[in-house]
Amino acid sequence: MKTDMTDGNNTVILEIKNLTKHFPIYRGFLRRIVGNVQAVNDVSFSVKSGETLGIVGESGCGKTTLGRVILRAYEATSGEVLFRQNREMINTFSLKGRELKKLRRDMQIIFQDPFSSLNPRKTVMEIVAEPLLIHGISRGQELKSRVGELLELVGLNVKYMNRYPNAFSGGQRQRIGIARALALRPKLVICDEPVSALDVSIQAQVINLLEDLQNELGLTYLFIAHDLSVVEHISDRIAVMYLGSIVEMVPAQELYKNPKHPYTEALLSAVPSIDPNSHKIRIILPGEIPDPSDPPPGCKFHTRCRYTKEKCKTKVPAWNEISPGHWVLCHFSNTLNLHGIDTVKVSEKKG
Repeated sequence: MKTDMTDGNNTVILEIKNLTKHFPIYRGFLRRIVGNVQAVNDVSFSVKSGETLGIVGESGCGKTTLGRVILRAYEATSGEVLFRQNREMINTFSLKGRELKKLRRDMQIIFQDPFSSLNPRKTVMEIVAEPLLIHGISRGQELKSRVGELLELVGLNVKYMNRYPNAFSGGQRQRIGIARALALRPKLVICDEPVSALDVSIQAQVINLLEDLQNELGLTYLFIAHDLSVVEHISDRIAVMYLGSIVEMVPAQELYKNPKHPYTEALLSAVPSIDPNSHKIRIILPGEIPDPSDPPPGCKFHTRCRYTKEKCKTKVPAWNEISPGHWVLCHFSNTLNLHGIDTVKVSEKKG
């Protein structure tokens, strides 16, 4: 997939090139490497400043690992992560020491679990202030004022700053996590399933908050989720991952109306319908996700795809742009007639 440094009036802030992350498998008393878990395989894409790129897929597909490799919480096996700093694209894997610490001010993460991501022994004041202290941004009364501003920004009362995390609900804890992520005024925020542990009503509040903060602060999001109905409302583009690879990348609305990969079609069929008088035909994928330490030959999805042909079992498909901005990893993307969220077959309920 080719990526340009700019697209119209929008500047590319993040560019991923052939990113791969394998985790070694150790066996025996001598801890010899006998294989590798191929968590992320040859992933390439770019993200524009102010954009939200949704990354979706089943649990274990590699989307969280991808986010953490971008942040250098994990070191990549190969590939490049380019990030824009001072009008230049910097290879983040080449940074060390102070340069790496400076980069971390611009790239932050919101974690999935608001209960385990906050230190129960620290107050809200200490949690939100920690990045400001580490980077020497504020101290004393200025620090307290800055924390108060951040709490108000995410919709929390300043008087709560001396309380501990156990005094808050799940939604409030996630707001604290968001305040901490925004403390250094980052350019890029990786949202690692930030609403999956919350009630549905609270999910909507947090998503609306993230959208408001993006508009106010000019943030760029990588929004990781397994629920297509969640990413639909916040994403500009969506990348669908399967077994460590991106199999489809497309503008959000186009994905829901015109999917071109069979895996995407199956995911869309699982999105609940709001029509009480009809139901969608659910596409049940056979079998289990293949072992990421021993992926199948050819197309990785062929063992579960209902459109599989002999070519799929032996030849790896090419990353193909079938229309402007719509990329698919499938041999037959131009010939398959797949159902989107609006065109999926429905049948009337009896009675």
